[in-house]
Amino acid sequence: MEIRQLQQFVVLAETLNFRAAAERLFMSQPPLSVSIRKLEDEIGVKLFNRTTHDVQLTREGEAVLESARQTLFHAQEVARIARSTAAGLSGILRIGFVGSAKNALLPKLLPSFRDNYPNVVMTCTEESNTWIISALEQQRIDIGIVRVPLTRRSQVEYLVIERDRFVAALPAGHPLTARKDLTLSDLAEHPFIHYTANVVPGLHSLVSLLFEEAGIFPRVAQEAVQVQTVLFLVASGLGVALVPGNAALRPLENVVFRSIERQPGQPSIGLALAFNPHYETAVAKRFRELALAQAGEPSLPNGVGRTQR
Repeated sequence: MEIRQLQQFVVLAETLNFRAAAERLFMSQPPLSVSIRKLEDEIGVKLFNRTTHDVQLTREGEAVLESARQTLFHAQEVARIARSTAAGLSGILRIGFVGSAKNALLPKLLPSFRDNYPNVVMTCTEESNTWIISALEQQRIDIGIVRVPLTRRSQVEYLVIERDRFVAALPAGHPLTARKDLTLSDLAEHPFIHYTANVVPGLHSLVSLLFEEAGIFPRVAQEAVQVQTVLFLVASGLGVALVPGNAALRPLENVVFRSIERQPGQPSIGLALAFNPHYETAVAKRFRELALAQAGEPSLPNGVGRTQR
């Protein structure tokens, strides 16, 4: 049984006239008669009662008519969904992101993408850079938002869409909060909360490099994986830390942010859109295009300026 035969059956059932049905189907009457007879032979029942002047549905024909219509509808839906997915207008988009993307980037991108592509289902997973890059390589996600610079080589490509820099995070009431701008030397005098090297090698390496190039050795008191965990430890009074500046976009109770005097050669940080060019879906490409169109550096709250000396 073919979709074409079901379509011919439905049109004939609606017109009850071979000539009118053939005209609607853009075919001649004899091939239509042959096709209907083959359909009846295949399913083993008579669908139409034919006389010289009249065509009527049999009881069996009436019984299968609605099912035939539904089958044609679903067949058309399959084709429509396939075309829509191929064009990136529907389907599933699996996004992996680092926690910092929640501060400004994702709240801007997700609603906009949802409004522009309402038939795309998004699934979002918060993970580390290492997990996201591995998931992209293994096609377990379609797009990633990672912190740059990256510390490992990969077939994954990335485009920077949010630039940032480190700021100091201090417990409320800490002596250093009385100053507007700080130096790395100021932080080295207090217990420091660092990033775990084997889980977040990028942030760990960048922070370590800053202190190393300044000839300063911080007093590492705690280590953490997520920026949010670092801030929690700061809020608990366990030390001071360096965090990406966009963390200041979401005020946290008992944490005060201060600018750090820029050092010569200080590396830039930021967030990037990561994708696997060998397996990029149409939906992922749509998301990438929208993200690049809306890319921009977020403004920071008062008191966390972009001081350079």
